[in-house]
Amino acid sequence: MQETLIDVVAAAIVDDLDRPTRLLAARRSAPAALAGRWELPGGKVEPGEDPLDALHRELGEELGVTVSVGAELPASDGGAWPITATHRMRVWFATPVRGTPAPLEDHDELRWLGAGELGDVPWLDGDVQIIEALTRHLPDA
Repeated sequence: MQETLIDVVAAAIVDDLDRPTRLLAARRSAPAALAGRWELPGGKVEPGEDPLDALHRELGEELGVTVSVGAELPASDGGAWPITATHRMRVWFATPVRGTPAPLEDHDELRWLGAGELGDVPWLDGDVQIIEALTRHLPDA
């Protein structure tokens, strides 16, 4: 019997949707197994919830921001990114339009990283492949 996959959404929050130069990284504070590792902010899609509605909800809860959503960053197969054996994640580019990102829930630090700095933090294992794909969208500074 195949396990049900859990849908997760995340934002590659950048400083500019048309010409991004920096990406916002969030350091996990919980759960303990993930604390201290970095990720793209987002979270689980609730049953019956539209993925983009979930993205807006999660970014409001976690960072206190409203965002403008840009293009989706699909996995190499054109779909969601497999981030664990049971979780798959869809990722969209986004930029804040209201509020200043702050670590309100599940994070203790946020950091804006340029293309040359993306390897400076220990990303969650599932996010590494996404960060590698994102490096192609940020100019080398």
